[in-house]
Amino acid sequence: MKVKKAWGQTTLPLKIVLMLVLLLLIVANKQVRSSVCDDSSVCLQVLGSGGPELGDQRASSSYLIWVNGKAKVLIDVGAGSSLNFEKSGAKFEDLEAILFTHLHVDHSADLPAFIKASFFTARDRDLPIFGPEGNSLMPSTAEFVQNLFGGDGAFRYLKDYINTSETGNYHLQTHDLPMELHRVQTYRLTADIVLKAIPVHHGPIPAIAWRINTLGYSITFSGDMNNNYHTLSILAKDTDILVMHNAIPESASGVASWLHIKPSEIGEIAKQAKVKQVVLSHRMQRTLGKERETKQHIEQSYSGPILFANDLDSFRIIRR
Repeated sequence: MKVKKAWGQTTLPLKIVLMLVLLLLIVANKQVRSSVCDDSSVCLQVLGSGGPELGDQRASSSYLIWVNGKAKVLIDVGAGSSLNFEKSGAKFEDLEAILFTHLHVDHSADLPAFIKASFFTARDRDLPIFGPEGNSLMPSTAEFVQNLFGGDGAFRYLKDYINTSETGNYHLQTHDLPMELHRVQTYRLTADIVLKAIPVHHGPIPAIAWRINTLGYSITFSGDMNNNYHTLSILAKDTDILVMHNAIPESASGVASWLHIKPSEIGEIAKQAKVKQVVLSHRMQRTLGKERETKQHIEQSYSGPILFANDLDSFRIIRR
């Protein structure tokens, strides 16, 4: 009885200690996740893992490529991405380019926030912005930037960022990519960073998939797409990380499947391209909670690692 009594007297403190240890581990894990790219030569960080919805508790689509501890390439800037950029510890002045997969709101809404905030940074060199050309539904990337910051734009008070005669600021240099199917377009950004792009099918919206090659590694981004063009596997061949968008479940049909890709098709592309690992992002309420089902459909074709992204997650490149 004395032993039982003694054990009973220590049960509550032991539980408290265990809870404190667990909380410390959670905090430590968050700290590691937020800084994991600092000590990795090439690293992917997810700034926004959601889509255009309210209620998913996620920022909209956005990604950072870190190279030798510095944020070098920003891919898409959906709503909420500027706040997570700040949380990541990235510096705007380190960026070599901003890339757009397409110009839907959930991929582009925070661009004005980034540009305005850059006034308070040390950036003093021009910033390239790459994205698709336009059509009857969407502006080109150059038109999009002009409509925001031009003399008649929504944020015309920031016009000096595109007015090259103004010498007091850095300038945005826009590049429209032609929608030429099955042709990989290549752009050397720096001595160590090469961009590759190819059009993908996102219904009637001009859309581009991107691949960033640096230091012998590569990360490829599908953006929003279905596989009607059959182009992504060309761009993603042997890539180290393939970021795919998990916007619809396997059962989707109609407009949703015309705009987005099903899990089984993700698996087929990953297998065909022989990618090293798949990261699933752009997670929406119609796919959240269906991770097991999604993974099973992908695994019908693809046997490599499949990871589900959350905001501020970081992914090191795994070489097998």
